[in-house]
Amino acid sequence: MIDAAYVAWHADRQAGLATVLVTDSNESVLALNQRARTDLILDGTVNALREVELHDGTRAAAGDSVITRHNDRRLRAGRGWVRNGDRWTVTEVRDDGSLTLRRATRKWGSVILPAAYVAEYLDLGYAVTSYRAQGITVDRSHVLVDASMTRENLYVALTRGRDANLAYVAVDKPDDSHQGPHPGDNIEATARSVLFGVLQHVGAELSAHETITAEQEAWANIGQLAAEYETIAAAAQHDRWARLIRACGLTDEEAEAAISSPAFGALTAEMRRAEANHHDIDMLLPRLVQARGFTDADDIAAVLHYRVAKATERPAGSGRARKTPRLIAGLIPEATGTMTSELRQALTERRDLIETRAAAILDQALGDGETWTTALGTPPKDERAAATWRRHARTVAAYRDRYGITALTAFGVPPESTAQKVDAARAKAALDRAHDLSQQGETTPLRAARRQAPGRTL
Repeated sequence: MIDAAYVAWHADRQAGLATVLVTDSNESVLALNQRARTDLILDGTVNALREVELHDGTRAAAGDSVITRHNDRRLRAGRGWVRNGDRWTVTEVRDDGSLTLRRATRKWGSVILPAAYVAEYLDLGYAVTSYRAQGITVDRSHVLVDASMTRENLYVALTRGRDANLAYVAVDKPDDSHQGPHPGDNIEATARSVLFGVLQHVGAELSAHETITAEQEAWANIGQLAAEYETIAAAAQHDRWARLIRACGLTDEEAEAAISSPAFGALTAEMRRAEANHHDIDMLLPRLVQARGFTDADDIAAVLHYRVAKATERPAGSGRARKTPRLIAGLIPEATGTMTSELRQALTERRDLIETRAAAILDQALGDGETWTTALGTPPKDERAAATWRRHARTVAAYRDRYGITALTAFGVPPESTAQKVDAARAKAALDRAHDLSQQGETTPLRAARRQAPGRTL
């Protein structure tokens, strides 16, 4: 992304446009400034025969673009004076280390900066931090974005260009040429998901009341509760799944390799999902192991995960014999099987909190008349049908809360991670069923009237 932004910036400059590179990283600013300056020296734009050193170790010479970082009304430039954030072009390097500058956007308005000001308050102006970008106006800005950026800085960076503001989003996926992923690597990161995270990353200082509210919301939302539930479920069921892996027909070496694999957690989560769909994992897993060997498998746990997922795409049974999946709020597979009473209690507590939260969100959305609720239709008048409608509607509310969706439509932008795609499919099915129930409820009085009409054959 750094290379892409730099190439686009260089093309703008060659076309005679006022342009700037913006990033939150001081290291990237330094590297980009040095790279830009080197290219400009090579093409003759900058005369490096006489230079002065700046505070960050870079140098400036005639032809360089620079930015002043300190207000000084004593330094007059035409009708104005030197301000923090002003952009200039160096026209002369003087013997005493002072510089003669001309405003970058005008043919007039020059100033002589004393050597002391130059050494402390002057930066190269090809790349700047978003903090330093405040006050800058150019034709086009090229903004490097990563997950650590705050939304306030993103706003500043993406409002510098009159004609265009382009974001180059670093997703920082693990490199396949390395031995393996590192802790914290997000293999499903996309430009959209990174930008979504930046927009949730508030850098402004909150009041005490806002801080309390934000903390309560962060720890009470379904995304947090679901993560806690799944973490506890993985710990509670670890020994059970390990025993099953060792008894499913793998060799001792293969079983231990699967249990120690980074993909073991994903495999156990998939087996929990399959059980929630009423599949008998104790019988299914040995059949999947026997179906094909693992001699060419790099990661046995990952292969088993794929096989379990494919074999259990649909709930067990068919037609009327098909049972309703055991899902918390219609999304999160319940953990079953033997476990300690403490872990069982912890899971039960979080299950109840998730269900309560989903119901509260739905009630508030209906009460406030939020736009997305119109897709659900109205609750049927029949008491039993209304309860079923509400259960499906809660699933949609839970999905929105789990993934922080605030769009006017029920599901917002399309999901990108595999886990969210699964939940989105469940929520979409729940919304369709709720809508169908609503439609059936509207036609029920008409059907009843027809049944009671005299002389009508049914």
